[in-house]
Amino acid sequence: MNLLLLFVEIIVYFSILLLMNKFFKKEGCYVWIAIASILANIQVCKNIDLLGISATLGNVLFASNFLATDILNELYGKKQAKKGVYIGAIAIIISIIITQITLLFTPNEFDFVNDSMKTLFEFNFRVSLSSLFMYVVANYADVVLYAKLKKLKLWQKNNLCTILCNCLENFGFIFLAFGGLMTFKELLIIALSTSAIETIIALFDTPFLYLARKFK
Repeated sequence: MNLLLLFVEIIVYFSILLLMNKFFKKEGCYVWIAIASILANIQVCKNIDLLGISATLGNVLFASNFLATDILNELYGKKQAKKGVYIGAIAIIISIIITQITLLFTPNEFDFVNDSMKTLFEFNFRVSLSSLFMYVVANYADVVLYAKLKKLKLWQKNNLCTILCNCLENFGFIFLAFGGLMTFKELLIIALSTSAIETIIALFDTPFLYLARKFK
């Protein structure tokens, strides 16, 4: 069931991104990047099994940001792609501020969600900081590398940039966000398995990049 849902995520999320770009142009990509950056940091707190391998959620949302910056790079230029990275970073910072302020409020006797929010947002604070750092590093690297490889065919530069930068973000994020909570072996297994999943997702995003260019 988890594997099926993974493919559903790929089709649904990437299709929404394409529609956002088709109807709202680069502004639609910016909105998607902001949404995906925030929700990916919530999804990634959940661990699942895929084909018997332990992995975290959020893979498709994280990967969709690479697709979004590649679309921006391909259709609107390097400057607009960098702007997308900055918008994603700002979205994560704002989400950190809002969630931490939320926890400062004292609940009354009618509240029934504060404990759940505390569990998620206190843990999510470290996750968000780790994600923010690796998001900026990996996505900025993707933008720069994609622009430098402009002589390659579209599918070549898309796959090369997305796979390399996805793995960079994934390994850095796993060890920063979950280091000390799991053993090194567990962290390595999750990082390797998640990178394998994200490599597959990266291969799936290439047709969507071609469609984005065709729509324009």
